[in-house]
Amino acid sequence: MCGKIAALSILLLFIGLSRGAAFAPSTLSRHSRLLRGQRLSAMAESKTSRVVIVPGNGCTPITTANWYNWLKKSLEKEGVQVSMQDMPDPYEAKQTIWLPFLRDVLKADEQSIIVGHSSGAEAAMRYAEENKVRGLVLVAACHTDLGHPSEAISGYYDRPWLWDKMKGNIGFASQFADKEDCFIPFAEAQVVHKGLDTELIASTRGDHFMVQEFPELLEHIKLKLES
Repeated sequence: MCGKIAALSILLLFIGLSRGAAFAPSTLSRHSRLLRGQRLSAMAESKTSRVVIVPGNGCTPITTANWYNWLKKSLEKEGVQVSMQDMPDPYEAKQTIWLPFLRDVLKADEQSIIVGHSSGAEAAMRYAEENKVRGLVLVAACHTDLGHPSEAISGYYDRPWLWDKMKGNIGFASQFADKEDCFIPFAEAQVVHKGLDTELIASTRGDHFMVQEFPELLEHIKLKLES
C-alpha cells in the first residue's frame, strides 16, 4: 500500500509540474512585467529625477501635439517623473528663451534625460554644451537652419556645434532619424550622428515623427532608464 501511495504521489506531482510548466510562460510574463515596472520606478527614483520633453517649434498646446503627452503619461504609469510644459515663444523657439526655460522651469539637470523633437532636439544639444545631463534622446535633429529664415531666427545655427563639449556633459546620446523625413534631409541627421557619436536608430517613414503614439521611443527610454 505504501508503495502504491508513493507511486501515486509521484505521478500526481509529475502531472502537477507538467501543468505548471504549461502555464509558466504567461505567469512569468506577468511577473517579468511587474518586476520591470518596479525596476523602472527604482531607477527613476535613484538615478534620474526626470525625463524632460522638449517639443518642436509651433507645437502648442503641447498636450495635444504629436506624441508628447502620450509619452508623458506612459512614463508616469511606470513611476517616472516627467517634466513637460508649453514652451514660451513656441513658434520662433529662440534659444535665449528656451534654454533658460529648460534650466529654470523644466529643471533639466545632470540626473535628467532630455527628449527633444525637431527644434527641441537642437535646443537639447545647445543646452548640453553648457550643462551636464544624464542623456539626450534626439528625434529628427538637424544641424543647420536648412536655409529657412523661420528656423534661423531661433539662434541655434549661428555658430559651430561644440560636439566635444556636449559629449563631456552627457552620459549617452540616442538619435531617431527618418531617411525620408518630409522636412529634414537624412544627411543632416548623419552629421549629428557623427559629431555626437549617437546611437542612431534610422527608419523610413516620411512623417517627421509627427504621430500621436511613438512606442519605439517609449521602449528605448525605458531601456535607458534601466541601464
